[in-house]
Amino acid sequence: MFEIFFDYTFQVILFGTMAIGAVSGALGCFAYLRKQSLIGDVIAHSSLFGIMLFFLISYWLTGEGSKSLLVIIPGAIFSGILALMLASLFSKGPRVREDSSLGVMLALFFGSGLFMLQAVQRAASIPGRRGLEGYLFGMAAAMTKSDLIMISIVGLLALSMMLFFWKELKLYAFDPLFSHTIGFHTFWMDLLMITLLVLGIVIGIQCVGVILMIALLITPAAAARQWTRSLGWMVFLAAVFGAMSSAVGSYFSAAFYRLPTGPIIVLAAVLILGVSILFAPARGLLWQKLKQRKASQTYKAEGST
Repeated sequence: MFEIFFDYTFQVILFGTMAIGAVSGALGCFAYLRKQSLIGDVIAHSSLFGIMLFFLISYWLTGEGSKSLLVIIPGAIFSGILALMLASLFSKGPRVREDSSLGVMLALFFGSGLFMLQAVQRAASIPGRRGLEGYLFGMAAAMTKSDLIMISIVGLLALSMMLFFWKELKLYAFDPLFSHTIGFHTFWMDLLMITLLVLGIVIGIQCVGVILMIALLITPAAAARQWTRSLGWMVFLAAVFGAMSSAVGSYFSAAFYRLPTGPIIVLAAVLILGVSILFAPARGLLWQKLKQRKASQTYKAEGST
């Protein structure tokens, strides 16, 4: 059972998925606090369009489509930012609400990505097309050492940006109106938030897939929120929960034949969230039930005296 931990391929997958879970969990805290889950969902789903577009560009330039993260990550970043820019443009009109424009962009980009995916898979003349459907639900087993290095670089960049702008992000997450009154420009703060979200999402697409990536971004943050009121501890716990979920998913996927890594990672994250909702001190349902029972017993004792 434990000999799998000495397998080199498994080690690459394990460290890669844990890095993805930690980075996505930490950055997801700001999306959770700012109630920007829909924006994260738009970025994740629209990235399929960019992946397919850059895959085709690499085919036109080299004669063989590339699935390297050096191609996939820039493509996902491009389409995610483009989708949000178009959504912002449409929402400025008097007839379209912001959430409606985000929903339209999600459907447009994801639908276009699916169309391109189907078209490429049916084109026998395009080398390297096999395995592209793995970006829907993830294909962690295809992770290589170069992918691990790329994920680590992008993840460290995102975390460094988060730490460098920590005070600004903290203030903007809890009180955007006050941050604006003291001189923080809303446009630049929104751009910083979106950039962190994009980086946190695109590094996990190969592992979890575009459909489930939003769960890895938000679920660890929601679980961490049950245990603390401090943003610093929340970010730390979300990173730990994300890494734990990824480690569990990687292990069970490797130990049990044909279990998909991405869905198992998400299920592990949901399980951690369920435990947190039930047992977290102060905010947990069980803790609140005990407090209510204690208060009721105290009230009855005082009434009988």
